[in-house]
Amino acid sequence: MIAVLVLGYVTLARLIEMRIARANTARLLSQGAVEMSPRHYPVILAMHVAWLGCLWWLAPGRAIVPVWLAVFVLLQPARVWVMAALGARWTARILVVPGETLVRSGPYRFLRHPNYAVVVGEVASLPLAFGLGWIAFVFSITNAVMLTIRIRAEDAALRSLR
Repeated sequence: MIAVLVLGYVTLARLIEMRIARANTARLLSQGAVEMSPRHYPVILAMHVAWLGCLWWLAPGRAIVPVWLAVFVLLQPARVWVMAALGARWTARILVVPGETLVRSGPYRFLRHPNYAVVVGEVASLPLAFGLGWIAFVFSITNAVMLTIRIRAEDAALRSLR
């Protein structure tokens, strides 16, 4: 029962975030934003859908590991903090608006890519909360590969804002 509630929360949160991201993307594109390195985005999206799908398939009915669930829960305010710091510039795609400056407030004062730090923690901690270490391992490795590509592309795009 707890697994279904937790996975329901995560699924609903991600659907809301995708709606916000789509609205922000449309607004930014209408303001002249240019999308950079769009080809890897569908792969990242597919990985996250597969991760959540595996959890929906395997986690219900499993015992909860409280410490890992606590780690996941503690990451949620950090996710909101990142989104709040970026405001209308938060999106799931790499968009550059000519003339804009880098965000250096909120968690961006401390980390260059705080959103990805949160995602790394979530991808590992949620499967571990259900005792699914192999899911945490497989998707953490996959996520690391994707983030290597993503961060290089994002850093290249952000250099144009300096």
